[in-house]
Amino acid sequence: MQESAFWVSPGRGEIRPVDVGEPGPGQVRVRTVRSGVSRGTETLVFRGSVPCDQYERMRAPYQDGVFPGPVKYGYLNVGVVEAGEASLLGATVFCLHPHQTAYVVPAEGVSVVPDDVPTTRAVLAGVLETAVNALWDAAPLVGDRIAVVGAGTVGCCVARLLAGVPGVEVVLVDVDPARAETAAALGVGFAAPGEAGGERDLVVHTSATAAGLQHSLELLAPEGEVVDLSWYGDRPVTVELGGAFHSRRLRIRSSQVGEVAVARRHRRTGAQRLALALDLLRDPAYDHLLSGSSRFEELPEVLAALAAGRPALCHTITYPEAV
Repeated sequence: MQESAFWVSPGRGEIRPVDVGEPGPGQVRVRTVRSGVSRGTETLVFRGSVPCDQYERMRAPYQDGVFPGPVKYGYLNVGVVEAGEASLLGATVFCLHPHQTAYVVPAEGVSVVPDDVPTTRAVLAGVLETAVNALWDAAPLVGDRIAVVGAGTVGCCVARLLAGVPGVEVVLVDVDPARAETAAALGVGFAAPGEAGGERDLVVHTSATAAGLQHSLELLAPEGEVVDLSWYGDRPVTVELGGAFHSRRLRIRSSQVGEVAVARRHRRTGAQRLALALDLLRDPAYDHLLSGSSRFEELPEVLAALAAGRPALCHTITYPEAV
């Protein structure tokens, strides 16, 4: 059967026809209901900003094409299983699949969405999985004073998880004062850069800017650590490592979702991590990270607008029903 998929080249997106066959043994065909636009990574791909040496590392699980494009890219997809493995028929599932009206994948490539997690909220599973991995990397302690610099979708997910650690003081730092309302809904504090106060035991950086990384270092207490979740693409990043960086014995460490954090790698699989993220999405506070929706056919214009700087957290895409 013929379906439709979204493809992107540097500076341009388009919807193309794609043939989707019947699922074979151990496979399922999923009819997409919602997908989410990962504003950070997908806009980098749209701009053609994936470094050449990261082409293979940055492949989405079910990507077609090669960077810089055209590629079929994306990884926040929720749909209903309409054919294939009998045990999954009719189930609402999350899959790390690009924007496409329907697709066939191995049955183990989908995760069942809990009945009490709304479809729209479920698109955040891939983002919340990144936040879970970040907390496994960061290992916050009871009573820590923590800042999250960058109130995008990932930063907000991290802040919400941190708010659940007993005694932890969390402040979300962002240049956009409108994010104060989001921070309040997530149960954390908010501050503009320069107003957060220093002496933080831990800072999680998600702003994807050099200024944000520099400010993260300035917020640390002696022996403190910045865990950097930002993906900068091909942009050079400069920070000042003179001054107090060495005398205060500060640290910068990266975290990314491509592999399970070392602290849990021998005890949790990627599938278990994703299942945990879906379970955590029972929390209705995450609805505050959903900032509007558009129809599938509008995706080329939507991604162009997001890449041009239109403010948004997680923008979702709705799909036509099967004929």
